[in-house]
Parts: sequence; C-alpha cells; structure tokens
Amino acid sequence: MVKTSAQESITTGQAAVIVANYILGVGILTLPRTAAEKVKTPDIWLSVIIGGVIAILAGIIIVKLSQQFPNKTFYEYSQEIIGKWLGCTLNLIVIVYFILMSSVMLRAMAEVNILFLLEGTPRWAMIMVFMWVGFYLLIGGLSAITRLFQIIFPITVIIFFMTAAMSIKIFDINNLRPVLGLGLGPVLRGVKTTALSFSGFEIMLVLVAFMKNPKTAKKAVLFGIGFPILIYVTTAIMVIGSLTVEGVISLAWPTITLIKSIEFPGIFFERYESLLLAIWVMQIFTTYVITHYAAALGAAQSMKKDIRPFLYIMLPVIYIVAMLPRNINDLFKLSENIGNMALVLFVVLPVLLLGMAKLRGDATK
Repeated sequence: MVKTSAQESITTGQAAVIVANYILGVGILTLPRTAAEKVKTPDIWLSVIIGGVIAILAGIIIVKLSQQFPNKTFYEYSQEIIGKWLGCTLNLIVIVYFILMSSVMLRAMAEVNILFLLEGTPRWAMIMVFMWVGFYLLIGGLSAITRLFQIIFPITVIIFFMTAAMSIKIFDINNLRPVLGLGLGPVLRGVKTTALSFSGFEIMLVLVAFMKNPKTAKKAVLFGIGFPILIYVTTAIMVIGSLTVEGVISLAWPTITLIKSIEFPGIFFERYESLLLAIWVMQIFTTYVITHYAAALGAAQSMKKDIRPFLYIMLPVIYIVAMLPRNINDLFKLSENIGNMALVLFVVLPVLLLGMAKLRGDATK
C-alpha cells in the first residue's frame, strides 16, 4: 500500500515545499560555476530561467503521467505500462538514481564542511552522523519528513535573501554587461547545465500518489520549481556581478567565496558564510532524506514488502557510494553523470510513458 495511514497524505503546499527543498539542495553552491564554464558570458541568469522553464514542463508531464494512475507511485504503475519485467528493470534504474543522488549530496556536504567549517574531521564520521540523524526522521514516515521540510523552508528563504542583500556592497552591475553580447548561442549552451540544477521535480513520480488532491499537483510543480528559479537567478546575478565570469570559473564554490568576501567592520559577527552554509546543510539534509526515502520506497513496492527493512538496507549502500569518489573532481564528474542520467530518465522517458499510457487507456475503452 502506498499510504500506510491517513497521516501519510500531504497537501498541495506540502508537496511544493518538498520539491523546492529538494531542488535547492542540488545546485545553490555550484550552479554559478558549472553554468559559467559553459556560457562564458554574463548571461548565465538567462540560461537559468530557460533551464527552469524546461524543468517546469518536465514536472508537468510527470504529473500528467502520475494522474493517469490514481493512488499509485511510479514504481507501481510502470509495470502496468510496459510490463512486469521491463517495469521492474526501470524501477531498479530509478532506485539506483535516487541512491546515487543521496550519496552525492552526503559527500558534497562532507567536502564543504571539511573545507570551510570542520577542518580535519574525517569524512566517514561526518557522513555517518548525518545519515543516522536522517534515518531517525525517515522512521517517522513521509508525514514527519514533510513537517521538518516546512520548518526548514522559511528559514532558508529568510537567510538566503539576507545574505544576498549583504553582497550588494561589492556588486557591480557592469559585470553583467553586455546582455546577449555574443547572442543567444552561449545562453543556449548553458541551458543543459542549468536544467540539471533543477533536478528534484522527479520526486513527483512518488508524491502525487500521497497527495490529498492529486488534481492540484500541477500547482505544486509550478511553485516548487518557480521559487528555486527565483533563488537561482538571484544567486547567478549576485555572484557574477560581484566576482565576474572569469573569477567564478576559477572557483570550486563561488557562492561561498562571495559571502566570505563581505565585510562590515565593527560588527561582532564576521563569518557570514556560516549563515549560507547553515541553510545549505539543511537543504542537503532534506535532499538526502527524501532521496533515501524514495529509493527505499521503490525497493519495497517493487518487491511488495514493508518499507522499513529497506530503509535499513539503504544505509550501508548509500554510505559506500558516498565514499567512492577519490577527490572533489571525481565528485563533480559523478554529479554531472547523474545529471545526464536524470535528463533521460525524467525528461525524455516520461514523455514516452505518457504516450504509451494514453494509447493503453484508449485501447481498453
């Protein structure tokens, strides 16, 4: 059963908050650099907007697909569309995707904390503590996960825009000019990279089945992706406007570098990057939790078993994968490969499955 109790049902607003938290955990620190490497002009913010629109369209297609099978998650209806064996194979691929995403988030969290906050702390210790705290939440089910997300989201909004406002002191509008100086070509080259930073809408493959009113799932997608678009555009503008395109390309974590460069002499509190890192760690936590849950749910529903044993089984698997990258470059490469995997799984494939579901529905009439 998808819903183990009435408490597992979520509202449209809660679904939107889950999507928004998931997306913000993926690219808030790395998006300016990855986009700048592709675009190489100040027009990164235009690529972000286009990438966000593509993510919204893909999210709506996923919602339309899920609405064809009321009260069923992707793991259940995939077998109805393409058959038991192909469906199980596809389920396994999606489960692997969520495991990889969860692992990358944990490793990124450890790398950033070791670099900026807890120098010398072993990666394994940081990752394990993070995982066990997350597991405590996972045992409470989707209702507990959702309530925590609702607490974290407004905190993220307040702190993010507060730190963004601080960076105005070193912001130079001339670093964003000329707009479209080299035409649309560079902007379009960066669309793929920025679209991948909006990974997170795919969680609607699971969430629609839990919604009290699945008909409003489209609204959840629009808000859940729309708000990260606003935050990502703001981040791109402030980072490029303060550090220039050339400066951003040379930095692994340009957003943190920007906040570290902010100074207000005479004020007691000086390490403003700690504020940004605090909300980023919270967002990484939400991404880890929801992807761990989605992977365990997929395994449980594919085997028609209870989810709880699979929550335990996923712990060592996610940990081992998180420790595999040898360095930060390997982590970035793995992250890029996961993004390419998401492009096929959650942009191209849902279109095909929706078409097949429509044909299947017409054939049965």
